[in-house]
Amino acid sequence: MNWEPWTGCSPYSEGCKYCYYYGPYSKRYGQNVVVKTDKFDWPIRKNARGELCIKGGKTVATCFATDFFIPEADEWRKEAWDMIRQRQDLDFLILTKRIDRFMESLPEDWGDGFDNVNLGCTVETQEIADYRLPLFLSYPIKRRFIACGPLLERIDLSQYLHGVDHVTVGGETGREARVCDYEWVLDIREQCQRAGKTFWFKETGSRFKRDGVVYKVNPYKQHSMAKECGISFG
Repeated sequence: MNWEPWTGCSPYSEGCKYCYYYGPYSKRYGQNVVVKTDKFDWPIRKNARGELCIKGGKTVATCFATDFFIPEADEWRKEAWDMIRQRQDLDFLILTKRIDRFMESLPEDWGDGFDNVNLGCTVETQEIADYRLPLFLSYPIKRRFIACGPLLERIDLSQYLHGVDHVTVGGETGREARVCDYEWVLDIREQCQRAGKTFWFKETGSRFKRDGVVYKVNPYKQHSMAKECGISFG
């Protein structure tokens, strides 16, 4: 399930150019003002019967429609951390392009990380990977993964895989989406196999190149087409 404590975002790197959520061809284009949502307290909110709205044992995708570390949310993040701390029975999945803001965004009691936080760093190109991933691996995080998405070129992750548990890969979605080449995906898969890390081919993207042919893929079929490739493991 998803938890969006705030909404709104702004371009941050190459992968944001045609963002399916806030990009120039999305319905939310121009929504750059970051504001709290009416679900801000969702992890600790109770219904009329006094029961928590989110039952224990669930994975909670957090801020997937914005960025948990976006500076405009600095004043609210402490409360968000408090709620995450309270719900040790939930697994919070946080994905960010702003890993360089990690240290200044932590709660005082973070230590070497919270057991119920799985943090992912997004990379889109080799240049971005070589900047973000050394930072990512240097920070105190108990559980971490790399998300190659949107994958815009061939990326060598081999020198960084020792410090992560898992890698996901996905193409770009949208009207002007750039091509995701299946050979790039298979290359990352092979890197994960050699390093003994789990791998998930999440989605093809809107323009998927395979065997020299570029396919235009309906957004509703991108996950199923990636699954049909049968290359995810772990």
